[in-house]
Order: sequence, then C-alpha cells, then structure tokens
Amino acid sequence: MIMLAILLMTVLVFTSRYLFLEPKLPLRLGTRTQKVLNYASPAVLTAIWAPIVFIPDGELSVNVQNPFLLAAVLAALIAYFT
Repeated sequence: MIMLAILLMTVLVFTSRYLFLEPKLPLRLGTRTQKVLNYASPAVLTAIWAPIVFIPDGELSVNVQNPFLLAAVLAALIAYFT
C-alpha cells in the first residue's frame, strides 16, 4: 500500500511538472496566474519560518530573550545589506 502511494505521488508530480516544462505542448499559464504564482514561494517559506521564530516553545515569544527571533533579525539584516 505504501509503495502504491509513493508510485502515485511520483506519477502526479512528474505529470504536473512535465505539462508545464515540455515546450512542444501548447499549455501556457496566463499572465495573471504567473503574477500570482510569484508570491507562492515567499508565502510557503513564511508559513515555515514564522511559527519557528515566533512560537518556539508553543507560546508567542516576541522579546529579546528569544534566540530564534534574534537570529531571524540578523539574517534579515544580512540579506538586506548584501
């Protein structure tokens, strides 16, 4: 059963990527869809890091004793200035 699930997920991922990457297929996304998809990566990354930074022990922690928050601020500053 697990192998079947893995195989089906593999087929699904391959097919969905193949449809948009194969240049011979006439399938193209509209410009509005492409603009909306530009926000998908930042949204997913924010959904991953925000709970780690702001809720490290299961409760909201927005103070200078939060090492995750300090590291996130430092990383944002480094990213901004480089």
